[in-house]
Amino acid sequence: MFAEFLPGMIAGFAILFVAALSPGPSVALLLGVGAAQGRAAALWTTFGIASGSVLLNGLTLLGVGLLLEQAAWAFTALRFVGAAYLSYLAYGALRKAVQGGTVQPAAVKPRTPLHSYAAGFVLQATNPKAIFFWVAIHAVSGVAVAPVAIIAAFFLGAFAISFACHGAWGLLFSAAQFRALYAKGRRYIEAALGTFLAFMAFRLVTER
Repeated sequence: MFAEFLPGMIAGFAILFVAALSPGPSVALLLGVGAAQGRAAALWTTFGIASGSVLLNGLTLLGVGLLLEQAAWAFTALRFVGAAYLSYLAYGALRKAVQGGTVQPAAVKPRTPLHSYAAGFVLQATNPKAIFFWVAIHAVSGVAVAPVAIIAAFFLGAFAISFACHGAWGLLFSAAQFRALYAKGRRYIEAALGTFLAFMAFRLVTER
C-alpha cells in the first residue's frame, strides 16, 4: 500500500524541499535573525516556521480531502489550480534570476526563544500564498486520499524537510561570509528554482 503513494510523496517532498531552500519571506526573516541574534534564535525561529507549515499542511489536506469526497471532477480541477500556482512561482523566480536584486533581511529585535518561535510560526501560518502552495503539493502527492498511516508519514517528512532546510539557512546566515556568498549566488538559485517549478507544473498538467 505504501508503494502506491510513494512516487507522489517523493514528488511532493521535492517541491517542498526546493521551495524551502528558495528566497522568500521566511528566508528574509532567518537572514535578519541569523545576522542579528545568532544560531540559537535562528533555530527557534525555524521551529516556528516548520510548525506553521504543518498547520497549513493539515488545514489544506483536510479541505482537499473533503473536496475530493464530494466530486469526481475535483481532482482534475485541483491539478490545474496547482499547476497554475507552480507556473506563477516559476515565473517569479525566473524573473528575479534575470533582474537580479537582493533579499533584504527582516528587521528583528532581541527576542526570547518563545518570541523567536512565535515570529516564525505567525509568519508561516498567516501567509495566504502558502495555502496555494500546499494545494499544489497535495495535487502532486495524492496523500489526501491515502490511509492515516501514509498521511502521518507525509506530515513527519514535511516537518523534517521544512525544519532541516530553514534550519540550514538560519545556521548559515549567522556567518557573515556565507551571507556575502549567498548574495552573489542568489540569481543562480532563483534560476534553478524557476526551472524546477516549471517542470513540476508541466508534469502536473500532462501526467495522469
